[in-house]
This record gives sequence, C-alpha cells and structure tokens, in this order.
Amino acid sequence: MFLTGKHLSRRTALKGIGATVALPFLDAMAPARVIAQGRPSTSLRAGKPIRLIAMEMVHGAAGSAAFGIKQNMWSPAATGSNFDLSPTSLKSLEPYRDYLTIVSNTDVRNAEAFAASEIGADHFRSAAVFLTQSKPKQTQGSDVLAGTSFDQIYAKQFGEATPIPSMQLCIENVDQAGGCSYNYSCVYTDTISWATPEDPLPMIRDPRAVFDQLFGVGATPEARRARRKDDQSILDWVAESVGDLRRKLGPADRARLADYLDDVREIERRIQKVEQSNQSGEPRELPGAPIGVPGSFEEHVKIMFDLQAVAFAADTTRIFSFKFSRDVSNRVFAASGSTAAFHTGSHHLDREERITDFQKINTYHVGLVPYLLDKLKAIPDGDGNVLDNSLIIYGSAMGNSNLHNHKRCPLFFMGKAGGALKGNRHLKAEDGTPMANAMLAALQGIGVDINQFGDSTKPMDLNVVQS
Repeated sequence: MFLTGKHLSRRTALKGIGATVALPFLDAMAPARVIAQGRPSTSLRAGKPIRLIAMEMVHGAAGSAAFGIKQNMWSPAATGSNFDLSPTSLKSLEPYRDYLTIVSNTDVRNAEAFAASEIGADHFRSAAVFLTQSKPKQTQGSDVLAGTSFDQIYAKQFGEATPIPSMQLCIENVDQAGGCSYNYSCVYTDTISWATPEDPLPMIRDPRAVFDQLFGVGATPEARRARRKDDQSILDWVAESVGDLRRKLGPADRARLADYLDDVREIERRIQKVEQSNQSGEPRELPGAPIGVPGSFEEHVKIMFDLQAVAFAADTTRIFSFKFSRDVSNRVFAASGSTAAFHTGSHHLDREERITDFQKINTYHVGLVPYLLDKLKAIPDGDGNVLDNSLIIYGSAMGNSNLHNHKRCPLFFMGKAGGALKGNRHLKAEDGTPMANAMLAALQGIGVDINQFGDSTKPMDLNVVQS
C-alpha cells in the first residue's frame, strides 16, 4: 500500500516499445502517510483541474423559429430552477439538471453579414464565430483572420499542465481546401479552434488517430500501420509494465487500474472492429472517410466521447473542442425519427410541421450528450467526480436556420466547473445580449484572467436565479 514514504508520480505511465499508457489517479499517487491515515486519495489533488469540452452543432435550432419559441422547442418556458424540460430538445438532460445551465435569447452578431458581399454566407462563417465570437475576414486566400477561440484561451493558461495541451475532434469531413462559397476560405467551416486570430487548428476525424495520439502508439506512421496489421492490442505492448505495477498496488488501486485498462481495451476493440468492417470489401456508408470512421453517426460520436473520458481519467489532456457536424451537411439521422436531410430540414420554410420535424434532429443530437455525462460522472475526482470539475459547452452560432439569422442562438453548459456553476438554471438574457457575455463569464469562472471576449459587453451572471 506504499507505506514506505514513497509514492507514484501523477505522471507515471505504462511503457512498452512504441506505446505509452498514462494512468488514472491512484491511491499510490498520494503521499504514503496520508494513505496510512485512511483518508481517501481522491480528495488529495492540489486544486481542481477543470476539464473543458466545447461542442458545436451547426444549423441552429427549431426552437429559434417563431413557432419553436412559442412551443418551447429549445429553451423551457420558465426561468430560474423550476423549469420543465419535457417540451424541449434538452429533455434527455433531465437526469443531469443539477449540472445544467441553459442560456437562452443570446445573439451572435459577428456571424451576421456586415457588407453586401457577405449576404448569404452565414453557413460559411458561423463555425469560425462560435468559439471565437469574432468576425471572420472574408477571404479565399491564406490571409484568414478570426479570433482566438475559447478553448485555446483556456489552453494558453492551463494546457501546459498536461502532456497534450488540447485536442480538436470532429465527426464530419474537414478535408476541403482553398475557397468555399461566398469568397470564404474553407478553413472557416473546417475548424472551430483558433490558436490565434491567424492560426486555425486542424481537427481529427478518425478515432484511430485520436487513440494513437493519446497513447503514443508508434513513433512513425509505418510503425502504427504495422501494429494495426498485426491486430495487436496496445495493452500487449505494455503487459510487462502492467504486471510490475500491479504487484506494487493495493487492492483498491488494482481494481481501479483494471477498470481503466478494460475501458482502454474496449475502445480499442471497437475501433478495430470498425476498421475490419471498412476493409472487408463491403460497400461503406461513408466511402471517402478514413478507415477508422464508423458509418454510424451515433457510434462515431460515442467512440469520440469515450476517448475524451479516458483522456480526462489519465489527465493526458484537459481540453477538447468537438465539432459535431459541418454547415450545409445533408446527412440523414434516421434514429431521430426524421427522414429529412440535415441542411434541407433546417430550411423548414416556417411551416409548423417541418419545424416540428427539425426539432426531432435537434433532440437526437442533444440526446447523445448524456452518454458522455455518464462517463464523466463515473470517474472519481477530488471529493466528487470529473463532471463536477468539468465545463461542457454545447451550442451554435446560428439561430433560425431557415432565415440564416444569428439571434436567439442555442446554448447550454453542463458540469459544475469546479464550483463556478451551480447548475439547475435557465437564464433568459435580455434582448440583444451577445452570446459572448455568457462565454466571458464561463472563461472567468474556470480561472482565466480576461475582461473581454469577442463582442462581449459584460460577463453574465450564470448562477443568478431568475423568477
């Protein structure tokens, strides 16, 4: 039980030839004298490292249309803490309402057209605005300009505390080059993360690439291909290290380590199954996608969520941006109950039955989030769990997609952010309030010393109980 006065470093990892597996927090990583006193190790961490996941979903929400607002399709009717989620697209979050902060009625003005040449180009600048809240420069050249994104502002201050400062993930293809429509560079639709106003960050679509980066698999692409060809598990590469470590651990740590390694192996097994299916010669649902990308949208999202959870458990990184889709995507989400293509369905022509149908897609997308919340809540952290010490952002820089406007845009936060958010809140902003006000407050809440973000006018109180 490590009662000799020595303990494992938090950065201890299982190492093999061409692979490194970081460990979850164990009792053995706490000072031995504290373990001897019988105190739980999970309360011993210095400070509360806040994890961040910033998720963008395109095409706004049915609840931003006039009929959708009347029917409470996105935000509930009541503000404060006594609100009813059942009519909304957020109803799947009911079990987590104590972690939920809904911010409604905010606008994203910098996604609007400022000049005649920008009219109609809302889809081709919205992604660049969501996490920057800044106006993108209209250009098809390399002189792109937006703003430093929320996740990267946080990463600049806290990202160096982990082996990987931040990661950028996506579900849809982000492999276009050059200019897209309306004289906007394709990079504006390909990423939501900007290290600086001039430096967009590429996003990773392939779960295998994420897995390999998290676990340091293979020093070269050739080595990684060879390992996949042999169909080996990364755990086979570190088996000797696992055995050595287990002999030094107490029963509770051995159980925690076993659960964590089981999670890693299960994720790897699912990725291998996808790769085998995609290489079988059978027709693929997404023939142009990387070999590790599932044809199922839901399976793809869940694997990416699982990778984020194990990364947080091992403290490999604390910061993710996650782009669920891309503007003008016409993917069909049959599991939602709607047969409409995504972009086509978002242009509902203000017809009530089509707005109602579009809400099914919104509800389906939000309904995937509890899978992530379950994972994070199950990971011990401090005196609570990782969800207690996480900030999750979900939203869009578009409001009523039928009109291509950026008013009353959907936004909610999940997690307690280490105590910065109380949860169980619906805050309805005054008309004309910038979404940047809510994001500025969230940045301040997770410890960033900042007084201005995008077009913010003042930080919003995210814990006030409105009547």
